[in-house]
Amino acid sequence: MVYAQRDAEGRLLRVEHDPFEGMTETLAVESEELHNWLSAREEVKDRLASLKESDLELVRVLEDVVGVLVARGLIRYTDLPEAARRKLDRRAETRAEIVGLSGLLGDDEHHLL
Repeated sequence: MVYAQRDAEGRLLRVEHDPFEGMTETLAVESEELHNWLSAREEVKDRLASLKESDLELVRVLEDVVGVLVARGLIRYTDLPEAARRKLDRRAETRAEIVGLSGLLGDDEHHLL
């Protein structure tokens, strides 16, 4: 048996092994509803993790796009908001530091960038 809390429409909001404040009922561990809720929750977690990973990859793409636009003279670096410039500068400095340190790690570590 697990302890559950439902919203006003009857949807499961929270499930715990121990009683908690705000719980509204108990459910059998074998219940199909609990299994479906746990599966949906895992799927959401997996999709959020995938989005987070792609966000990290997209940051590098956006840095490269800004670099290309500046290099082609389509925008000036100073056209960017100061906060954006600071973030880009900080990332460029960190990347340069990593390149400097990568020589200490050996040639196999250059793929870090």
